[in-house]
Amino acid sequence: MPINKNALIRYHALDKCFSNPGRNFDINALLEAVNEVLFEHNQNSIGIQKRQLYDDIRFMQSSQGYAIELEKIRSGQRVFYRYKNSGFSINNNPINELEAEKLKSAMMVLKRFKGMPQFKWVNELLPKMDQAFSLKGNSEGTMSFENNPYLKGLDFLDPLFNAILYQKALEITYKPFDKEPYTVPFFPYHLKQFNSRWFLFGRNPAYDNLTNFPLDRIFKLNELDIPYEGSQINFEEYFDDVIGVTINQSIPEIIEIKVTKRLWHYISTKPIHGSQTKKKSQSTFTIFSLEVIPNLELEKLILSFGEEMEILSPIHFRKKIKTRLKKNIEQYE
Repeated sequence: MPINKNALIRYHALDKCFSNPGRNFDINALLEAVNEVLFEHNQNSIGIQKRQLYDDIRFMQSSQGYAIELEKIRSGQRVFYRYKNSGFSINNNPINELEAEKLKSAMMVLKRFKGMPQFKWVNELLPKMDQAFSLKGNSEGTMSFENNPYLKGLDFLDPLFNAILYQKALEITYKPFDKEPYTVPFFPYHLKQFNSRWFLFGRNPAYDNLTNFPLDRIFKLNELDIPYEGSQINFEEYFDDVIGVTINQSIPEIIEIKVTKRLWHYISTKPIHGSQTKKKSQSTFTIFSLEVIPNLELEKLILSFGEEMEILSPIHFRKKIKTRLKKNIEQYE
């Protein structure tokens, strides 16, 4: 039974009646009290009928509701309702079991973000919820997310997250592959995950352009005592024209691609990019387009589809893919 705003108003009105030691409420008095509260919240309310009132009481008594225990006191032809425990109130147990289970399920999803220190509080809160609401069952193992808990640099997520949040300048020691490590001052702006890998976007004070550092290549962080220079970039839109994290030009291009019929069934249900548009379809192939900035991540994605995908245009990008395929073939000759 879903709980909406009007239902909550009715439940709390009934709660006040059931816990009132100074007055006895029969079904007519309960109905009058509930409708009076509904009218106070909305003067256009027409109230409820007895059938709805009985449904509300049954729900409050159920384990999906508030598991209330009522005492029915008969006096002549009238029956009065009150809590068996005069000190009980649904306000002492603000969410019911069904709501608590839903909240627990949501928190179990958050718990799947392994390696992210800012979610450690979830692990601490779950046992408290179990104790407070007597939750049963175990939702462990019902869902899995793509992640790599063994990835280097995950311990930097928390300090980087806080540095961005509180606008702190940093000194970063970074080691590129096959090169010596170096240290740079850095203004951190944004953290982005791609292909189970985390990247830090920000700016070196000596340059105007953005830089991104994969966290698995960061070796050390120190806070710098220099003024933080912010960014006007809207990172919600910054990656709209790109697949991945590499942006090496400002203007996207129209990429025309030909795929087999079998692959199109997959791509049509899981688009490569939001700009994906179907252009032409035959019995054995489909041609579609993407409007994106060509980059290394796009190249790798295209190559991963093997012989079922062919770049038609632009020519420069087709040649780049062809060159990479030739080098790949040479490895097997």
